[in-house]
Amino acid sequence: MKKLLIALSVIGFLFILLLSVMRSSIETPDYEVLRVLSRKAEIRRYPDLILAQTQLDSNTYSVNSSLGFRRVAGYIFGANEQNEKIAMTSPVVMEMGSETQMSFVMPKQYSMDALPNPSSANVKIAKRAARTLAVLRFGGYTNDEKIEEKASELRLLLQKEGIEHAPQLIYMGYNAPWDFIGRRNEVAFEIVQPD
Repeated sequence: MKKLLIALSVIGFLFILLLSVMRSSIETPDYEVLRVLSRKAEIRRYPDLILAQTQLDSNTYSVNSSLGFRRVAGYIFGANEQNEKIAMTSPVVMEMGSETQMSFVMPKQYSMDALPNPSSANVKIAKRAARTLAVLRFGGYTNDEKIEEKASELRLLLQKEGIEHAPQLIYMGYNAPWDFIGRRNEVAFEIVQPD
């Protein structure tokens, strides 16, 4: 019995390790770090991005994360006019506020014209113009309270640095639910550029 438990533990560990290696091969958008604000916070410049996105009714993570994810994941898993599978990217982006939406960044190989149209009226393909974000990174599993705690931490840091930002909170999640080790989450605000 003891040998069986050891063998199952080793298999479980190897499975988690394999999932972590697979995660590292998932495409993430390029960005340029313009400034480091603290050990966990940066000012980043993101290029134009193409998104598959869905509008959501509530501005909370707990209410929207599953519904939004299912809608947009359905599109990349083949719920589109060509039944085409599109590679998963990371992070999943949730812009929270009066108009809340969840988005997947489309792989770099696609142009707007090359992407198939979504089968669902709840999913839209859109281009996000280049923008500069203040981003704070944190680990572990998340929830609404932790997101707001980290957003408050970032707001205070930006206030201290005299950096103006838009009020809309952006949450970025990089991991699948089964990733137990090395989880990456980020909260961000768009930087208001002086005229």
